[in-house]
Amino acid sequence: DRFKPLTAKELTPEQKVMVEHLVSGERGSLNGPFNVTLRSPQMGDQAQKLGAQLRFHTSLPKRLNELAIIMTARFWSAQYEWSAHRKAAQAAGVSPRVIEAIAAGRRPAFTDPDEEIVYNFGSELLNKREVSDAAFKAVVDKFGEHGAVDLTGVVGYYCFVSMMLNVDRYPLPDGEKPELKPLP
Repeated sequence: DRFKPLTAKELTPEQKVMVEHLVSGERGSLNGPFNVTLRSPQMGDQAQKLGAQLRFHTSLPKRLNELAIIMTARFWSAQYEWSAHRKAAQAAGVSPRVIEAIAAGRRPAFTDPDEEIVYNFGSELLNKREVSDAAFKAVVDKFGEHGAVDLTGVVGYYCFVSMMLNVDRYPLPDGEKPELKPLP
């Protein structure tokens, strides 16, 4: 916790607006990167609105969206993000085998071709910082250009979230142990 949590009395008017948007929205809380982004409330409020769109209203099925999120959390070794979204990914239908492989930094053995399409695209985007024609075509063929843009946005937004959490050293919920070891 490099950024101490702010009390209601310490909030500026701009921070209060951001808090109101967060607690009245689909998240309903200030967990995650939002304690950090309160330090830049105009940016933080715009970021949380984008995040709500990409988390709750993306054109991708929830299972595939959560797969992209845990891939990004794993890439950044973002413990809090991993902890929160590992559970969400499993609840959305991502198999424990796929989740365990991603946690270990290994390519999963996919039984679902849609998951493999998302994994290939996300893996290339994160690791190569670009996407091959084949990975792009597979995403567009399956999910359309809208899906390709949403998937890119999800990965990009969760890079932002993971970096904010890692700068803050955001703690895991009580009783949870770190699951991710840094990747080589």
